[in-house]
Amino acid sequence: MKKQTTNNRRKFIATLGIGSLGSVLPAFGQLLPEGVVPPRREFTSNDATDELLYMSATKVAEMIRNKEISSEEVVSRCLERIAEVNPKINAVVQVAGERALLEAKAADAAVKAGKPLGLLHGVPMTIKDSFDTSGIISTAGTMGRKDYMPGTDATVVARLKKEGAILLGKTNTPEFTMSSLTTNLIYGQTLNPYDLSRHPSGSSGGAAAILAAGGSYFDIGTDSGGSVRAPAHVCGLASIKPTSGRIPQTGHLPGYGDRFGSYQQPGPMARKVEDLYLLLSIISGPDQLDASISPVPLADPAEVDLSQLRIAYYTTNDIAEPIPEIKKMVVDCAESLKSSVKSVVADRPAVLQELSEKRSELNSADGKAHLKRLIKQCGTKVISPNLNISGETVSADVYSRLVEEIDTLKSKMLQFMDDYDILLCPVTSTAAMKVDAERFPGHWYTSEYNATGWPAAVVRAGTSDEGLPLGIQIVGKPWTEDKVLAVAGVLENAFGGYSKPENL
Repeated sequence: MKKQTTNNRRKFIATLGIGSLGSVLPAFGQLLPEGVVPPRREFTSNDATDELLYMSATKVAEMIRNKEISSEEVVSRCLERIAEVNPKINAVVQVAGERALLEAKAADAAVKAGKPLGLLHGVPMTIKDSFDTSGIISTAGTMGRKDYMPGTDATVVARLKKEGAILLGKTNTPEFTMSSLTTNLIYGQTLNPYDLSRHPSGSSGGAAAILAAGGSYFDIGTDSGGSVRAPAHVCGLASIKPTSGRIPQTGHLPGYGDRFGSYQQPGPMARKVEDLYLLLSIISGPDQLDASISPVPLADPAEVDLSQLRIAYYTTNDIAEPIPEIKKMVVDCAESLKSSVKSVVADRPAVLQELSEKRSELNSADGKAHLKRLIKQCGTKVISPNLNISGETVSADVYSRLVEEIDTLKSKMLQFMDDYDILLCPVTSTAAMKVDAERFPGHWYTSEYNATGWPAAVVRAGTSDEGLPLGIQIVGKPWTEDKVLAVAGVLENAFGGYSKPENL
């Protein structure tokens, strides 16, 4: 299984023009049919390839391998950028600068010596603070772990390091990742680099903020209700929540083994869609520890036949009406695909609201017993005000009925997708919100796809009237990350994708 994934990864990288950097195409640009002119961009995107800090991880890795730039220079530039912007946005909560520079020098020596190099050799990364990182404090945002230093890396971290990535530091997360507001009692509030009066959503808000600010090339977040998608949406990034059972949660807090863990998946976050496939291919697959992981091969987005894709889209969930700019963005994205795909239809699953409500009921059906155990295990005496530990324990009969109802709703969702391959919709109903803004029901359009376990990506495809990034959500059937990323790449190419914050 792993060999096939590796071959697909190499084939995909070849399609991006690696080895001839002067002619690298926009990510997935080759997927647009010949002769089709992309629609007018809704905003002007910076040419991120002109500046080292804003290149893709894929391109930087190739430049290091080709000796066009040293890993030490790249790591140094990232550390300088973190020092410059972090006092403003509070995104990186632990910095391992000296260690990163030593690893960068070793990476450069390996290049000079002609040694075998990993796919991310010498490329700097940050990692969400809910993942264990050997020798670096890993708090998961809870006071009981404020000085906790693991002796081993989480599986995803170990796999990235094996491919040569260099860890710069850890990014902020709410306590146990369980809030849409990235703040905790240890490190405080993370702010959005596009507007410092707003937040970068959560729970992977620290990751999103530093990526948008140009301080890292990629991060790995986690998503149990939208936590890699909503931050990508409000920070103008690309991200994907993969199919449940794709990536091990070993070494993450909260981990696998309960109902919450079945909704949660680690997922890559970057500025360019091309990096998402590369990162997925590295961190996916069983580790013989997380028993929920399936050995399903990751197919190559470059091999997707767009002309056979059937697209559905919706602009509202009829609970929280999106701002007009978001509704227009969804329609524009759908319209832009009409010349490339088999069909585009306005349609929406009938059970979205019910599925979201039942999932919420099930999350607290044990009286938050799992969360209370976590708090006790970590020795946490004082919890964040944003951490909700209230919940009434239901009877076994009610619990089993909830599970059955959710499974029935998931079946209805699959039946809806008999007619479609991809579903386009908003990520949330607004752009980035003010730090003190009141949250309201139905604001997120993401948790339904945690309940189903389907893959869902986000890429920037618009701008609000206030000049803030807006992302489109691209949802697929189970194990079809290739189709999801293929469409994400086309939309990135059509509408511009990431554009750096100008006033930071």
